[in-house]
Amino acid sequence: MTVTSFDAPVPATGTKPRVAVLFGGRSSEHSVSCVTAAGVLAAIDQDKYDVVPVGIARNGQWVLVADDPASWSLTSGELPEVQASAEHVMLAARDSFAELLVQSGPEATRSLGRIDVVLPLLHGPFGEDGTLQGLLEMADVRYVGAGVLASAVGMDKHFMKVAFSAAGLEVGPYEVITDRDWQREPEAALQRAAALDFPVFVKPARAGSSMGITRVTDPAQLRAAVETAREHDPKVVVEAGIAGREIEVAVLQGRGAEDPRTSLPGEIAVQPGEHAFYDFEAKYVDGAAAALSCPADLPEAATARVRELAAQAFDAVAAEGLSRVDFFYTPQGGLVINEINTMPGFTPISMYPQMWAKSGLPYTELIDELIGLALSRPTGLR
Repeated sequence: MTVTSFDAPVPATGTKPRVAVLFGGRSSEHSVSCVTAAGVLAAIDQDKYDVVPVGIARNGQWVLVADDPASWSLTSGELPEVQASAEHVMLAARDSFAELLVQSGPEATRSLGRIDVVLPLLHGPFGEDGTLQGLLEMADVRYVGAGVLASAVGMDKHFMKVAFSAAGLEVGPYEVITDRDWQREPEAALQRAAALDFPVFVKPARAGSSMGITRVTDPAQLRAAVETAREHDPKVVVEAGIAGREIEVAVLQGRGAEDPRTSLPGEIAVQPGEHAFYDFEAKYVDGAAAALSCPADLPEAATARVRELAAQAFDAVAAEGLSRVDFFYTPQGGLVINEINTMPGFTPISMYPQMWAKSGLPYTELIDELIGLALSRPTGLR
């Protein structure tokens, strides 16, 4: 598939659109976000866009950072980190535009100028879950990706499954353990989880990048697995393991009233060795741990069906911009939806950009398409 670029609205000043690339954040996926930013900063067309990189430290402080992709990559062997600073970056809403300000003291403030669109490369809570999207809506500034509702639903694996079921998509068996459940009746919660078919996967309800996930093969391991997940989120989802291949589809919002666009499906194969599943190390650290096959080796009818279901899942949560939708393809030829990720990993080697590259849309052009979609979409109710 080839997607040509299109003309998005030009800022009122007539200059290049100013793009604030926002990354880091308060979640456990802080470093993953920085690695994503490294890929985007290296690939974005700076002849077309005026790029302003803004990092969010773990304490929530916004800081102006260097436009240096190497600073945010894994090339040093250490996970990158946005450091807090004596200077604070603030987003100010004006009558007809949004502006970035840098404050270095009570009475020392300078303007970085207007911002036309924000590219939020934040993963996890306080960035991917609707909180940042709400802030940007209040400031009346356009942004790439899903809105408030879709971001919140897509972040919460419990309500995501509720939305999928309501849309007629097949969801695997699962149990939810809330913070109140765990405080009041932990044994009852463990019994519910133990009734699922093993192995099970114990996950933080609102985290990603395989943070805090444990594959459990014995009920005796459940308590420790729940405690591990609760280090990331007080709400936990326990999912029954599904026998089947993991198939993923990249979804891109259609232009105007067009339907969502889908990539060729891809399949990740975790290589035999230290990784029991596609965990954090396999995704971001151990480059030899997994291999992508795209297009996935599926019957033609299954390929068409999984792309159709991915678009349905995108619409089920009212997603915008981009999403990656993950399925299990069972030995019987069924497709069970696992999850949607409204801000998927976006490094050049991540699944989402790779599937689009295999489908005819290279990384730099994909970034351009997403920014164009954001610039053409109003804020507010839509």
